[in-house]
Amino acid sequence: MKEHDISLAECSYSHVLEIISNKWTALVIYALEDGTIRYGDIKRRIEGISQKMLTQTLRKLERDGLIHRKVTATVPPIVDYTLTPLGESLVPNMKLLKQWATSNYEQVKIARNEYDQG
Repeated sequence: MKEHDISLAECSYSHVLEIISNKWTALVIYALEDGTIRYGDIKRRIEGISQKMLTQTLRKLERDGLIHRKVTATVPPIVDYTLTPLGESLVPNMKLLKQWATSNYEQVKIARNEYDQG
């Protein structure tokens, strides 16, 4: 038997977490779920996100092939964001995670509280 049978470099779980583990990523994907949206509208929809974090998150998602950025050359420029087919394929899985959290997060909070008291 091999000493290690789980590899961070090979683990599909770690690969997907690398993509979605930032707390803003899920919120940005959720904001884009219904179609094309402008930068300012994304910022208005997501409570507490700074311009810097939104820009970094959008760049990361674009780099990963999950969103498409379209710039319209006007003054000022109009920047629209849309999920790519790859990004759209992630949405049902993220909805399952959201459903799990909705159903179970209260139990997680109770467990944390019990642990911290213990």
